[in-house]
Amino acid sequence: MKFAISFRSSIAVCALLLCSGAHAQTTPSQQIHVLTLLGRPVQFVVADKQGLFAKYGIEVVNDNKKNSDELRADLAAGKGDVAYLAVDNAVAMVELAHQDVVIVMGGEGSQNELIAQPGTKSIADLRGKTLIVDAPNTAYALQMKKIMLLGGLTAGKDYEIKPFGATPQRLAAMREHQEFAGSMLGPPVSLVARHEGFVGLGSVPQLIGPYQAAGFFTQRAWASAHRGQVIALLSAIIEAQRWLLNPANKAQVIALLTTELHLSPDIAAEYYGQSLTRPGGLAKDAQFDLRGFENVLKLRAEVEGQWGGHPPSPDKYYDPSYYQAALSKAK
Repeated sequence: MKFAISFRSSIAVCALLLCSGAHAQTTPSQQIHVLTLLGRPVQFVVADKQGLFAKYGIEVVNDNKKNSDELRADLAAGKGDVAYLAVDNAVAMVELAHQDVVIVMGGEGSQNELIAQPGTKSIADLRGKTLIVDAPNTAYALQMKKIMLLGGLTAGKDYEIKPFGATPQRLAAMREHQEFAGSMLGPPVSLVARHEGFVGLGSVPQLIGPYQAAGFFTQRAWASAHRGQVIALLSAIIEAQRWLLNPANKAQVIALLTTELHLSPDIAAEYYGQSLTRPGGLAKDAQFDLRGFENVLKLRAEVEGQWGGHPPSPDKYYDPSYYQAALSKAK
């Protein structure tokens, strides 16, 4: 009798476990559409391969755009949930397009360089030339304008700016059209350009200083309504970025860069050495660089004359509560 009761109890427990397991397996992950510019970021690849998105109950769909204008327009139109792009684009959306967006996490600094055609000796050689950019009034175009100003040249007066698309497209255009005298390029594209004989005329770390480049931003109302999903996304990226920056994973990371970014092994190793071990590359725990963001705002005020030359406080655009919650969750 005792055996029969025990047997029936075991069946009941097993049935309960099986039902629970089936429920867990059929519970759909919450889907998040992330808009990016340069393909699928390596952090996303790592988070996907290591099951970090699944761990936090989300499915990330990456939608790659051809330029930042298209990306900002799609985010404003609700055609994407979150953007991963230079955060000056978030500032531009607030100030120029009057969209209520908020930055929720950092990710990368800037190691961009002003790269010019082979044989160029100095910024003075760019007088009267055409330089190409993604968009003429955001992010890296402002970096270029500042570096050109330091060399004594003013946009629209001493040289022309032509919108052309994302970083790889600009290098391809410079290869094909020598009349495109220069552009701001970041690694690994800048490293490829140097190997091909293109010339570096100055970098952001050298001439501008700390700069908060790529980060995560979204419509403020969407973030508020989907706070759990935002925190889950950021938590997964924090863990992925930790793995990428762990020196113990160096060989695996270089192999990943080689395959995912279609780089030669030597360029992948150089990219690792520059962007994963030095300031201005991937940030520890995807931290938001407040000083670097202050520089972003200062640059926009100085170069574009925004806010009458007096930038506002960073907290107008950045809400740290999402990151703090994600950091706690990732620990």
